[in-house]
Amino acid sequence: MGSDSALNSTKPTQIPTQEEDPPNQSTALLSFNTDSSSSDPSNPIQKHTTTIIFISLLLVTCIALSAASAFAFLFFSSSDKTTPSSLETTSRPLTKLNHPVVLLISSDGFRFGYQFKTPTPNIHRLINNGTEAETGLVPVFPTLTFPNHYSIVTGLYPAYHGIINNHFVDPNTGEHFTMGSHEPKWWLGEPLWETVANHGLKAATYFWPGSEVHKGSWDCPEDFCMFYNGSVPFEERVDKILSYFDLPSNEIPVFMTLYFEDPDHQGHQVGPDDPEITEAVGRIDRMIGRLIDGLEKRGVFEDVNIIMVGDHGMVGTCDQKLIFLDNLASWIKIPADWVQSYTPLLAIRPPSGVAPSDVVAKMNEGLQSGKVQNGKHLKVYLKEDLPSRLHYVASDRITPIIGLVAEGFKVEQKPKYHQECGGAHGYDNAVFSMRTIFIGHGPQFARGHKVPSFENVQIYNLVTSILKIQGAPNNGSLSFAETVLLANP
Repeated sequence: MGSDSALNSTKPTQIPTQEEDPPNQSTALLSFNTDSSSSDPSNPIQKHTTTIIFISLLLVTCIALSAASAFAFLFFSSSDKTTPSSLETTSRPLTKLNHPVVLLISSDGFRFGYQFKTPTPNIHRLINNGTEAETGLVPVFPTLTFPNHYSIVTGLYPAYHGIINNHFVDPNTGEHFTMGSHEPKWWLGEPLWETVANHGLKAATYFWPGSEVHKGSWDCPEDFCMFYNGSVPFEERVDKILSYFDLPSNEIPVFMTLYFEDPDHQGHQVGPDDPEITEAVGRIDRMIGRLIDGLEKRGVFEDVNIIMVGDHGMVGTCDQKLIFLDNLASWIKIPADWVQSYTPLLAIRPPSGVAPSDVVAKMNEGLQSGKVQNGKHLKVYLKEDLPSRLHYVASDRITPIIGLVAEGFKVEQKPKYHQECGGAHGYDNAVFSMRTIFIGHGPQFARGHKVPSFENVQIYNLVTSILKIQGAPNNGSLSFAETVLLANP
């Protein structure tokens, strides 16, 4: 969880007052004149004294003017360097909208650092005039698309919201969850669109995992809830969001989502360092530009709280970084029907009668023997023995045995004839390559402000704080919003 400690606010630089000139300088010169031996104008001593006094006064005046100029220079140059965020303590008033609006944007697989791969003037406009997680947003484990998108909108770790992987099996019913499963029984917790609807307010979702599911007060209303269709052009998605701002002010949804598959799609195919990623990032930036332009034309850009995030990062993988379960046969055979997920999250559920602890012990013995190709890059755990920071134990849907794969490595059952390089995610969320972005822009976010990295379960409370509504219980910190958002006036 993110830190509860408040961030230190930057204060304007205090320019020390320039010291006054030593008072005894001019006093001594005046005393010299008073002590003159004669008041006769023709007296050469008096003429000499008068000249000295005149020159001294001129020097004092020049020094005073120089000091004043120096003070003015320091003051105004300091003012120019003072960032707007250091002057802002409260949220900026709305000028066009009559209620707060949050637009939550996801760029799938946008690894932290991608914003520097190519010119991204529109994304950097949001960064420079908003608030950024300085070293990226930390995803939840496993660093996969569905678990993370649902954690962002519920504030819950996957073990508590139920979407523990992109694909998994319910051990009680034997039913399979897929990314097309829209039955409410899979989706626990309360997502933001449901929270908004529970308060009698309007939400709109243009693609987001779980948004098609009817839960509580949320019935996925027509024209305000789009069922996922990856063939819909990005431009069309942006324009639909913009159309909501053409509604009467009191009908504009207070919460909206917008989702792009890129650059995750390209990342899986070519890894994070290919020119295709650069092109995909540039395309996302153009979509942000299209959005900003549309909001500006409607006069609401500065009124909308835009939160731009990714769900996870990306790392390159290649043929030589493979671990084969069949290579463990000398210690223990792992049949394919025991395995629910291979990589980067290895999930194994042995049949009843086979002790998970025995499986873990024998697997780790083989992996650490030095006789299994890349074995040292896989560590197998009973789920209750996983590092507690992963929060990946409190659900029956999580298999009894979990394997953590080292960054960039993959697990397969056996060698294949066709292997290739590409990209992957799903690894330990402590791995830096799994980090993504957090950018907040709008009346509730200070301009040019940086905050430390935090986990995405904190975003739910940020949104409810902006909208001034009561959220559902979650794994985030209620006080966290105070460290990121400007105070309400």
